[in-house]
Amino acid sequence: MPDRAAAPTLQDKLAAAKHASTALATATTEQKHAALRAIAEAVRTGADRILPANELDLANGRENAIGAGLLDRLRLDQPRLDALAEAVEVVVGLVDPVGEVVRGRSLPNGLQISQVRVPFGVIGAIYEARPNVTIDIAALAIKSGNAVVLRGGSAAAHSNGALVALLREALESAGLPADAVQTIDEFGREGATELMRARGLVDVLIPRGSAQLIQTVVRESTVPVIETGAGVVHIYLDESADEAMSVDIVRNAKVQRPSVCNAVETVLVHAGAADRLLGPVLTALREAQVTIHADERAIGVVPGALPVTEEEYATEHMALELSVRVVDSLDEAIAHIRSYSTAHTESIITGDLGNAERFLREVDSAVVMVNASTRFTDGGEFGFGAEVGISTQKLHARGPMGLPELTSTKWIVRGQGQVRG
Repeated sequence: MPDRAAAPTLQDKLAAAKHASTALATATTEQKHAALRAIAEAVRTGADRILPANELDLANGRENAIGAGLLDRLRLDQPRLDALAEAVEVVVGLVDPVGEVVRGRSLPNGLQISQVRVPFGVIGAIYEARPNVTIDIAALAIKSGNAVVLRGGSAAAHSNGALVALLREALESAGLPADAVQTIDEFGREGATELMRARGLVDVLIPRGSAQLIQTVVRESTVPVIETGAGVVHIYLDESADEAMSVDIVRNAKVQRPSVCNAVETVLVHAGAADRLLGPVLTALREAQVTIHADERAIGVVPGALPVTEEEYATEHMALELSVRVVDSLDEAIAHIRSYSTAHTESIITGDLGNAERFLREVDSAVVMVNASTRFTDGGEFGFGAEVGISTQKLHARGPMGLPELTSTKWIVRGQGQVRG
């Protein structure tokens, strides 16, 4: 017989998480805050344990040529650890959603009914090369009273192992069960498949990563899934768009961090503003080493621009690459977005209030913006401290997901002996 204590099976870990979720669901806010403060301190001061593990993952990533975008997401350093710790501390300062009364009333028969927020129980997360997600989702899960089972992928296995060890130590230091945070990375792809089929032990599953990973989870999981989406993100430069604003916003949305899902992938330009805007905007992008894929009406503006293809309009590059198309109207811009968007984030740059309101009303994405960089679609920027992901589905949660999105509800009924006639 194997030593189960030394080498728990995946089912052992799931059962332990389920058991620990009961303690998390009934923990006081201060108990959860003590654990979160301990996590923030461990992350901030744990570079000697985290960074050597991360360097092993980076070396493997370079050897396996995983690409600059994934390497950037994988990389940890002291400033990023400090930022992760600060995000956890922000979560401490947010209102605890557990027990919040969503609505309630007194019925004519005297029954008092109320709908209150409660934890899901056990949250599963499947993600790729993103060790920051290990901390973000664990912090949000703990604050919302949930246990969490993490499958972070082989690319970040060493980093995630170090981070999960710190998370479990921090939970124990606050008197909460370490088993509320589990990693199943050691079980490989078979473990991910088993997690997707663990209905009854796992209450909800959240995938983060490539479109292929997300669709695989959505297609194969028997556990309910909150679908996060790839970011084929658009910015539309309207005929009245301000030149300086257009340059600043497009450059920020593409260049500031191109490997993330809220980076812009396609810029649409109104034909009436193309002569005025294309030159300055594309020149700024080329100065930042962005490769431009342009349609026939835009390709002559920037030397070296490549002809755009239908496939590129639908591609999340996660790199310094951008598609550009000239359109004749707001209607044509909206039609293009409907055809190619992943319903993540879209922004219009305009001085026309009517066009702004039409864009907000008619574009059906999780986040729709006016005169702002798409890089603001982020749980931290929205004031959530951290985020579990950005949901592009329409059930329960949509857009950046924070604490309330990690709760369900139940109805509480208080009576004085009423029976139904």
